[in-house]
Amino acid sequence: RIGSASSLSSAVINTRLQELVRLFKERTEKVKEKLIDPDVTSDDESPVASPTKPAPAAAPVPAPGGELEGDKPLGDDHYCEMLCCTFKHRPWLARLKSYQFPSSIDPLTNLMYVLWLFFVVMAWNWNCWLIPVRWAFPYQTPANIHYWLLVDYLCDLIYLLDILIFQTRLQFVQGGDIITDKKAMKENYLRSQRFKMDVLCLLPLDFFYFKVGVNPLLRFPRCLKYMAFFEFNNRLEAILTKAYIYRVIRTTAYLLYSLHVNSCLYYWASAYEGLGSTTWVYDGEGNSYIRCYYWAVKTLITIGGLPDPKTLFEIVFQLLNYFTGVFAFSVMIGQMRDVVGAATAGQTYYRSCMDSTIKYMNFYKIPRTVQNRVKTWYEYTWHSQGMLDESELLVQLPDKMRLDIAIDVNYNIVSKVALFQGCDRQMIFDMLKRLRSVVYLPNDYVCKKGEIGREMYIIQAGQVQVLGGPDGKSVLVTLKAGSVFGEISLLAAGGGNRRTANVVAHGFANLFILEKKDLNEILVHYPESQKLLRKKAKKMLKSNNKPKDEKGGPGDPLIIPPRADTPKLFKAALAATGRMGGKGALGRLRWRLKELKAMQE
Repeated sequence: RIGSASSLSSAVINTRLQELVRLFKERTEKVKEKLIDPDVTSDDESPVASPTKPAPAAAPVPAPGGELEGDKPLGDDHYCEMLCCTFKHRPWLARLKSYQFPSSIDPLTNLMYVLWLFFVVMAWNWNCWLIPVRWAFPYQTPANIHYWLLVDYLCDLIYLLDILIFQTRLQFVQGGDIITDKKAMKENYLRSQRFKMDVLCLLPLDFFYFKVGVNPLLRFPRCLKYMAFFEFNNRLEAILTKAYIYRVIRTTAYLLYSLHVNSCLYYWASAYEGLGSTTWVYDGEGNSYIRCYYWAVKTLITIGGLPDPKTLFEIVFQLLNYFTGVFAFSVMIGQMRDVVGAATAGQTYYRSCMDSTIKYMNFYKIPRTVQNRVKTWYEYTWHSQGMLDESELLVQLPDKMRLDIAIDVNYNIVSKVALFQGCDRQMIFDMLKRLRSVVYLPNDYVCKKGEIGREMYIIQAGQVQVLGGPDGKSVLVTLKAGSVFGEISLLAAGGGNRRTANVVAHGFANLFILEKKDLNEILVHYPESQKLLRKKAKKMLKSNNKPKDEKGGPGDPLIIPPRADTPKLFKAALAATGRMGGKGALGRLRWRLKELKAMQE
């Protein structure tokens, strides 16, 4: 028992002494490394992003009855059943009572204001389309007059609410500041041209109904609210992803409206001459609006095949129709061409670039395989990104907006790169603006072993394979999205800037490229991050330069592994015990070690 206890204590002492020796060696290596390279700092000096403090939770507010909100019975909750799910919601009456209309409205970004403009434009279209119809055609009769008047005054109410509630709350910019003061917003609207037109379109000419009857032409000033229509177009195009579709629809509506007005004028001219009085006028058979609209289409588009006018009035009317039709139709065609051209401008640029490249390759007789790869690159880059060069799209934006877009697009990928973890956050933001996106085709060499490395790569999408082995074609590892490679050549100095392996794109790969000169320009302003990256680069070089045996890789197999050397501190303790003539556990251990040494010799 005494022998087993002494051996156990000796093993504990031996383990502790070996741990102390290992700690001393690590500390010595750190001090030696700092003396050799002063730029290397300790891990504690690495800049670390400060953690964001969570917002303090709001204290529960007691209800008037003395109970907390969380203590209310479940019976007060309201639920809505939809399909297989049950959603908790507040009763609509309570939501309506608690809603507060905003004191100021941003006309550029507020979607509620765009929705309100939609209702204003619908009321404006009612007046623009139906006032000519009610004036020319006999569709407004005493039997249905109350329906027409009901919708008319509903549109007038929308006009009035737009003036009193919405237009007086619109924010505006003055001297670079966004003005949100109620009095200032109201005065700005009252001084504007918009207010004058809004008041003019609400002239109360309806009082003349009592003298001349319900004449729709008295409501013609309601069509002067055209500024709301153009403002709605601008706001809607700003929020649509494919605004050109709306532009095509709007241009088509212009053409249809011109034909609509011409058909109303033709029926009025026919009624003035007398329905069926000549072969040129409308004969009064069939649907009057459809037949007059058909005549207007043939006239404005100058198809021909119309009966010749007989009277002077008919000749003058027809001449004006022809002149107006040629002018209006040419304007509509030109505007439609501009809309379609703007919608396909990117596609046209892509086709132009590809055609120029193909012409160049054919002129110099480039091999067909290379031409096919170039065509494939053009097609994949265009279909995946919608453009050939992302930098051309952002070159007109200010620096701050380019940074905001770069953060939203690339920050999630770059922030996960282990190399840049712990670096200054602003340095990463500056680096995001220097990243350049490049597409590689399947089996394209991203970099080759031995070449000079002037950039590093971050995988945005796709995969790349690191090749090695005796033939240089064995796949060592496959890197996926978010991985980084080439950083050793970028950060190393003095002969370490050569590529250490071949990297090939496995399928289509979209990579971010950061050039060495761009990184050096950024690190000048961030010395702490520069020290941290330099330290990480040296560690990577050391780990790559270690022999395989030292890393625990396959080496020469040993039947009997070598015995670890006795720590120097433990030897000193044993020697001191021998000189003092100790007979304790250390003394017995010293005697045992002598016997083992003699046996080995």
